[in-house]
Amino acid sequence: MYSFLGGLVLLVLGYMIYGAIVNSVFGPDDRKTPCVEHPDGVDFVPISAGRAFLIQLLNIAGLGPIFGALTGAIWGPQVYLWIVFGTIFAGAVHDYLVGMLSIRNDGASVSEITGKYLGGFMLQIMRLFSVVLLVMVGVVFMVGPAGLLALMVTQGTSGAVGAAAGAPATFMGYTSGEWTKILTVVILVYYFLATLLPIDKVIGKIYPVFGLCLIFMAIGIGGMTVYNHIQGTKPMIELWEGLYNMHPKADSMPIWPLMFITVACGAISGFHATQSPMMARCLTSERQGRFVFYGAMVAEGIIALIWASAGIAFYNGTDGGFSTAGLLAVGGGNSTSVYQISVGLLGPVGSILALLGVVACPITSGDTAFRSARLTLADWFKIDQKGMMPRLLLAVPLLAAGYAISFLDYGIVWRYFSWSNQTLAMIALWAGAVYLCRNVGAGKGFIAAIPATFMSAVSVTYFCIAPECYLMLERNLAYGIGIGVAVLFFAIYWLRVYSPESKKA
Repeated sequence: MYSFLGGLVLLVLGYMIYGAIVNSVFGPDDRKTPCVEHPDGVDFVPISAGRAFLIQLLNIAGLGPIFGALTGAIWGPQVYLWIVFGTIFAGAVHDYLVGMLSIRNDGASVSEITGKYLGGFMLQIMRLFSVVLLVMVGVVFMVGPAGLLALMVTQGTSGAVGAAAGAPATFMGYTSGEWTKILTVVILVYYFLATLLPIDKVIGKIYPVFGLCLIFMAIGIGGMTVYNHIQGTKPMIELWEGLYNMHPKADSMPIWPLMFITVACGAISGFHATQSPMMARCLTSERQGRFVFYGAMVAEGIIALIWASAGIAFYNGTDGGFSTAGLLAVGGGNSTSVYQISVGLLGPVGSILALLGVVACPITSGDTAFRSARLTLADWFKIDQKGMMPRLLLAVPLLAAGYAISFLDYGIVWRYFSWSNQTLAMIALWAGAVYLCRNVGAGKGFIAAIPATFMSAVSVTYFCIAPECYLMLERNLAYGIGIGVAVLFFAIYWLRVYSPESKKA
């Protein structure tokens, strides 16, 4: 419990102290923002700071800080360290810099920002990378909530009767799998509307409701986890009690780099780089950036910390000492484990609101994933988005591709999403570091370059070692390559920082 509470305190202090430092280094000013200079009534729409914060939080807080945090908790409570320090020094810095750079570049997408500061080659890489990632995110956040809603529907009274009789749980004659397919289509229709319509017509209207569910979910799950620990019914594992690889398959599942890829959105996420420009187009002042971009990431870190703690405690096997075997047995983070934790901690009534909060997270990230994909393609091919027809020409193929991919194995899509997610974050951080070096001062970019170096090592090592990437190199060789590439990237940046041109700047 003390590790969990200490993590919450550090996250809040991180926003107050390090967030202020990062903000001071960047130096927001009173220049006109994109929505003030040329509002278009569709994507460049002035939105208040409070509503922008809520939209940004719901945009970025998909399944990652829930499913990813629960799965990461299988390695033990050291996941707290990655969530807390990753959020403060990497994830929040990443989100803030991309958002602020988008404001400074007329609301540009992350691919265009990257191209400006890292060159034409990286521009093309990021364009393709961003669109593919966003479609995968849309798929993950379409199927995931559909599966969870299907569980909620079929585990009602009729589902309980069917299950007791040994038959599959059903509702209105449909099984959970069939309901998942039906609800996937329903969610896809909503995504279609959210992708096409002006941002203040759908997203701006319903997000406050989803936000209340999200807040209730976090408070409810976190509060009951602490309560059960105090009662001794479901004790949490303190950091000092589990500061080793607690994964039941530790020999084949090393903490480095697997845990750092698994816990993506709860610590740092490249997906957020695709979302921050959306709110950059809506803020009326640069001075709102720290609250909206850095603050929303800290809030997501808190959500991830709550779910990691809940997972460790709820499935903790205390008979033979502390263990994460129970969490592994249910598959880590998935619809089933989230459902069990919510019902087990909050009961039937409270769990409904909690689960709605969980469902709100991915749905409110999936809709903006497809919207961001549309905007990225529009920036790429210079297609004006004021008219409905240009938006349709981009949105329909994107959503059709997403629906087709939704039939693939969910676990495979999630693994590719996780790696591509962290790789995009690495690239975005390097772009932010170069901007600070060129425009603020030599050495200022280290607030981005240091986490960029770390994420370079994580992403390259995972690429060398993970089965889905097909290299599957020997572990020590993969470690050496990952660290070597990260050192090389940092050396290139170091030379750039202390080049004659930078010193003159």
